[in-house]
Amino acid sequence: MTGRGIDQILPHPADPRLFEPVVQDARDYVTLAQQRNGPIPSPVPFRYIWGEALEELRRRQPAVRIVNLETSITDDGMPAEKEIHYRMGAGNLPCLGAAELDCCVLANNHLLDWGETGLLDTLRLLSGSGIATAGAGADLDAALAPAILPAATNQRILVFGYGSPTAGVPPEWAARPSRPGISLLRAITDTVATEIAERARQFRRPGDLVLVSLHWGGNWGYQIPAAQRAFAHWLIESGVVDVVHGHSSHHFRPLEVWQGKLILYGCGDFLNDYEGIAGYEEFRGDLTMMYFPVVDARDGSLKALELAPLQIRRMRLERPSPGDIDRLFDRLNRECAPFGSRFELDAAGVIHLRL
Repeated sequence: MTGRGIDQILPHPADPRLFEPVVQDARDYVTLAQQRNGPIPSPVPFRYIWGEALEELRRRQPAVRIVNLETSITDDGMPAEKEIHYRMGAGNLPCLGAAELDCCVLANNHLLDWGETGLLDTLRLLSGSGIATAGAGADLDAALAPAILPAATNQRILVFGYGSPTAGVPPEWAARPSRPGISLLRAITDTVATEIAERARQFRRPGDLVLVSLHWGGNWGYQIPAAQRAFAHWLIESGVVDVVHGHSSHHFRPLEVWQGKLILYGCGDFLNDYEGIAGYEEFRGDLTMMYFPVVDARDGSLKALELAPLQIRRMRLERPSPGDIDRLFDRLNRECAPFGSRFELDAAGVIHLRL
């Protein structure tokens, strides 16, 4: 599981610490990255961006591969009335296929950057590529429905996606009974958590595992608001939800095991094009992780969690230096300690959650 997917990220113009002027051409990001870390070959194969992540996937062979895809995939549409717009051209769709993704969660604050046309194109293109989607649809029922992923014999993983205004999701992007949109997390309350759990209960069959994917919170900082923590706890305590998959922050946020089940409050960006853009260096957003949980098929409890550190460098995922792995490991222990989570680092540079 990862956080942000493949997208075109523009620095927020309201933040003077980030690169100005606002980039208008994605090729400028390549120039910035090369200025920071050296030449990038051109052209590159579609698998290039995944770099060392492909070896991690080959070695581990996870049952499912789930990302938050924070962009539309379209060559059409009109820009929404907002300052920052992401788009991945349809010709780059094979980038997703190169990682053999199973599911893209789409409930986020950039899916409708190019309007309903961009949303519908994204759904059509992903479906045509055999990639399931969650959190958005051509109408409300479709947006609320889970992605249903076969995992093992007679077992399924149900993925529900929700996007919150706390992460910049415009409320007007919410799907309606006869209008495309996303599945809006309209409030972070026990009432809404109960609604989500009850909706999942309607789809769940014996042996299924349920993952709720939430695009929520700000981009920077490690603090988890009390309301978000309570919300995640309510989902787990419902007895229906097995994993909470949070994203929006550009770096990792704490994780927690609650009643034996995994809560990821913020996975951080996995692939972005911030490379070479100044601002917030203290958070080391270039350091990212792949999350490999092992979940008991009988009751959804977490049996193991491995985190594979990687670094965004030259617009691909590379192995971090031993020093950077140590820094990431130390920060992870420090930020997660208040949540009762502690980690160990093995000789291969893989981080393991102590259970």
